[in-house]
Order: sequence, then structure tokens, then C-alpha cells
Amino acid sequence: MKSVKPVKVIAVASGKGGVGKTNVSVNVAVALAKKGRRVALLDADMGLANVDILLGIYPKFNLAHVLSGEKSMSEIMMEGPLGLKVIPGASGIQKMSELTTMEQAALIRAFSEIDQEMDVLIVDTAAGISASVVNFVRACQEVMVVICDEPTSLTDAYAFIKLLNRDYTVSDFNVIANMVQTGEQGRKLFQKLCKVTDAYLDVNLQFIGSIPYDLTLRKSVQQQSPVVLEYPKSDISLAITEIAEKIDALPVKYQAGGYLEFFIERMVQYSSRKDYV
Repeated sequence: MKSVKPVKVIAVASGKGGVGKTNVSVNVAVALAKKGRRVALLDADMGLANVDILLGIYPKFNLAHVLSGEKSMSEIMMEGPLGLKVIPGASGIQKMSELTTMEQAALIRAFSEIDQEMDVLIVDTAAGISASVVNFVRACQEVMVVICDEPTSLTDAYAFIKLLNRDYTVSDFNVIANMVQTGEQGRKLFQKLCKVTDAYLDVNLQFIGSIPYDLTLRKSVQQQSPVVLEYPKSDISLAITEIAEKIDALPVKYQAGGYLEFFIERMVQYSSRKDYV
């Protein structure tokens, strides 16, 4: 009988696009791998998947091939830096509710094949508050909300948190301030968000840290290599490493599933409901 091994499952989300969410996902994943953690990165942006581009890898297969039975999960997983496992998304499965019962079972089995081989799964969701994003986020144990110093970023982040809290009873959120000039600016952004959520919502927000605006990120993107590898001593890399350490220290929430098979079961269960509770 297979033992249940806890896997930390983390969603990285944002209320809007353009806040650097995928760069955060990729570099945090690599930073955790540098710490010796066995990490998988799931590109859950089914419309504009680009994790592979940032890592300079070119998948021939993705989740659609797993669902069709053409490939196993281990066959579509690609090797990234430092042993990072990358699970390419598939543009053809934007709505999990469209999966047949057989496809749901295939996806669950596919993830259960690999759940003994990793410590952390990072789910890079699409921007916005689509049904697909909500389904992925609700299935995860921890939610990282990436914000930046733009009015629309804070407004959309609040709308994202409000939706998950009001309609789906998600109450715990972690916040990362990205592309800030100083750490103090990042903390002030967090306090702005808290001021609104404290007034209107029953949620717990935790500040995970700030990531500075740094031109070395643009260089690393052009080189299709994570900044934490290309420029490990840069301010941005040091900040991301500190955030990764905080994420690594978060306890695994066993009651939230603890392993990947249940992660997928929850995602399918939520997305197949016609009326949410």
C-alpha cells in the first residue's frame, strides 16, 4: 500500500496580468531547488503558457497528451535547472469542468504517479479570476498573491481575494510585492491592501516579502534563464531567495490534502460542481 507523503502545493496568482507573476513562480521554484528541495512547476495558464519560454525549454508534449492517454505524466515532465521538474500546460483544457469522468480519472492517476518524487508543487496560474484560476487556487494549500505598485494591481488583487473569500470561503492569503523600489515601498503596498481587506473582508493576509525592480531580470529573461541562477548576487535574486526560504518554512497543511492525487481530486471536484457552496 502506498504511503501518503505530504507535498506542499502552492498557487502563485494575481488579480491582473503584467505584475511578473510567472517570473516569481519560476525563480522561487529554482530557489527552492537550490535549497535541495525536489520541486515541480505546473504551468496552469492554459491560455498563455510561458513557463517553458522563461526556462529555455521546448516541450513536445503537455497535459493534453496525458489526458488523451498518449503519454504518461513522467513522459511529459521536462527537466529544468537543478532538477526542477516542469509540467507544461495545455491550451485545450481551459475549463476543467469539460473533462469527462475518464479524463478526470486519468489526470488523478497521472499525478499520483509522481507525488512520491517531490516536496513542493508550484502552480503558476493565469492572471485574473476565471473559473480555471479559481479551481486551481482552491485546490492548493497556500495562495501567493503577487502585487505591484499600480492602482489596478491593488484593485484587482482585492477583487481576487474578495471572490475567493466571499464565494469559496478561502481566508488565508500570502502577499508578495513585486517590482518595488525599496522594501519599505513593498510593505506600504501590503498595508494598503490590508487596510481595505480588514475593513470589508474576513481574511488573514501574510506579507511574504518584496522583490525589487532590477534590470538583471530583463537580461535573464532574454537569456531564457532564471535570474537566481544567472545573477545570484543581485538584489532581486537575494530577495527571491529570502522569499523562497519563507515559503519553505511554511508548514504543510495535511488537512488540505497533503499529496498531489488529492490536489487533482479537489480541483476536479470544485470545477465540476454546478452550484458552489
